Amino acid sequence: MITLYDCATAPSPRRARILLAEKGVAHATVPVDLRSGEQFGDAFRAVNPQCTVPALRTEDGVVLTDNAAITAWLEARFPEPPLLGTTPLEKAEIASWNWRVEFEGLLAIAEALRNGSPAMARRALPGTVDYEQIPALVQRGLARTQQFFATLDDRLSGRDFLATDRFSVADITAVVAVDFARAIKLKPGDEHVHLQRWRATMARRASMSL
Repeated sequence: MITLYDCATAPSPRRARILLAEKGVAHATVPVDLRSGEQFGDAFRAVNPQCTVPALRTEDGVVLTDNAAITAWLEARFPEPPLLGTTPLEKAEIASWNWRVEFEGLLAIAEALRNGSPAMARRALPGTVDYEQIPALVQRGLARTQQFFATLDDRLSGRDFLATDRFSVADITAVVAVDFARAIKLKPGDEHVHLQRWRATMARRASMSL
């Protein structure tokens, strides 16, 4: 049985949940309570020494410990529907936009949140090593997130999907990033007409409620 180590309140495992749902892959779920620090306990360290979620245990017992590996494995193991593209150009465009959303969106939001939240003092980066917060990065993260919204809005003008002419992993990552921005009290505004239209369309997919 495939097993997802999950946390319902965190953005990274949500990406894996949506991907599994879009692929229609049956799996067991093991919740990991990040707020109580369960990821640092011996039981979860034995699963993933990096102490991060998501982690996915395959039918063969191999544990994949990041979204890049989980996505690559799921696409290869369950190729339908294809979410990483089918042609060389589709694959390239999806990879490019997925990376941009991670770097310009998810990392910017995390920068603002993890450097500004008192609950994350000395936890400015995920994982086993403690890093001090850098308060100046909060404002940069907020500014980067606003630019991220503008970039998505421009890209989605006249388009139904972010990367190509079909739904892909880039759309999954972008939905999670846009929703994650609420954690730093940002959301698309009235000026982001195309982004808001796209997000409303994405909301009609059953996977997006996960």
